[in-house]
Amino acid sequence: MAIDVTMPALSPTMEVGTLAKWHVKPGDTVKSGDIIAEIETDKATMEVEAVDEGTVIEIAVPEGLENVPVGTVILRLAGEGESSAPPPKPVAVAQPTPSPSREREGSVNAPVQPSPLPPAGGVGGGPVPAGDRIIASPLARRIAELQGVDLATVTGSGPRGRIVRADVEAAAGKPAAASPGPAPVSVAAPQPTPSPSREREGSNVAPITSDIPHSVEKLGNVRKVIARRLTEAKQSIPHIYLTLDVELDALLKLRGELNKALEPRGIKVSVNDLVIKALALGLRQVPRCNVSFAGDNLLVYDRADISVAVAAPSGLITPIITGADGKAVSQIATEMKALAEKARAGKLQPHEYQGGTASLSNLGMFGIKQFEAVINPPQAMILAVGAGEKRAVVKGDALAIATVMTITGSFDHRAIDGADGAALMSAVKSLIEAPLGLVA
Repeated sequence: MAIDVTMPALSPTMEVGTLAKWHVKPGDTVKSGDIIAEIETDKATMEVEAVDEGTVIEIAVPEGLENVPVGTVILRLAGEGESSAPPPKPVAVAQPTPSPSREREGSVNAPVQPSPLPPAGGVGGGPVPAGDRIIASPLARRIAELQGVDLATVTGSGPRGRIVRADVEAAAGKPAAASPGPAPVSVAAPQPTPSPSREREGSNVAPITSDIPHSVEKLGNVRKVIARRLTEAKQSIPHIYLTLDVELDALLKLRGELNKALEPRGIKVSVNDLVIKALALGLRQVPRCNVSFAGDNLLVYDRADISVAVAAPSGLITPIITGADGKAVSQIATEMKALAEKARAGKLQPHEYQGGTASLSNLGMFGIKQFEAVINPPQAMILAVGAGEKRAVVKGDALAIATVMTITGSFDHRAIDGADGAALMSAVKSLIEAPLGLVA
């Protein structure tokens, strides 16, 4: 019996994936642990290893296909001693009456006697014969139900004739040909309300047309998830912003001394590494800010895991320095360099970007003086770090010049009160301006 390999769920939020690249072809022998494909998830592009052994007999999903639902068969293997010939295509047999399963799958006005139904205008191919099981994605079924499209009149363009969202939307946008025989009784359908899944997919956004010269770039899975999560964060989380100016001269001096001492080990500490440590220690000093809002509960963490924003070609991603409060600055620097390289190459593993108790976003290297970052749920705070620059400051009764950096904390006001947020910002400021506490 053939072994079916399905689209895996490579992250908790993954519902669909893109088959970015195949590493095998029909006839290849696959062993457990072999890399068989690269799949673009809602977070990154990841390599998929084979669990079973056998010979590839069929590539069920072509390379480059997008929005493949989790659980869809993507590859078939023949086990030891089995034929490696591809399985025969199933032959559809018309039944005299529609099956109950078809009625459950959305055929509302199914005729009692079998009769040919014309295809929806412009869909192409032909309709599903009466009695055949309609193969469609869950999203396609939902949209068909909301828009009153009979799936029996739609020809699928997906793998093995599967009806996908685009097929339903194409059918809904064009009038169907007239059906022979007596006219069916019309039933007034209730006005549909947009489902959360449709809103997440962006189907409720009107298409934009422009006569300005332009090109069109299709959104990848990572960018779609960023758009959805940031929209949800700004709509559902009441943000409060707290800003402080921090003097950097003592920290810059310490950084120079650390890098001179670490040079034989090939380690170079950045200002960002030191700020990661400062935020982690600040969260331990003010544990009421190291939390997540969970409805009727508040999760208070015993460890500071800092998610650090990294700009990757596919979009923003936040690899995590786990237990940053208990790690040496040199270890944070080494881990951050490795994680940033993997993030830009799209090679992060799920445990390297899932979780985190708070986030840090630094745009100082671009000369940005100050900004307000969007909270990354389910976390309850994020620290935005601006550029260090020479500014006039008052020391005692005299003016002086110092290197000053502006930091802004965004807090989930459902979980963190303004006073607690202010205490965290004050703790981070003190650690940066008296940085020996970062290495003590």
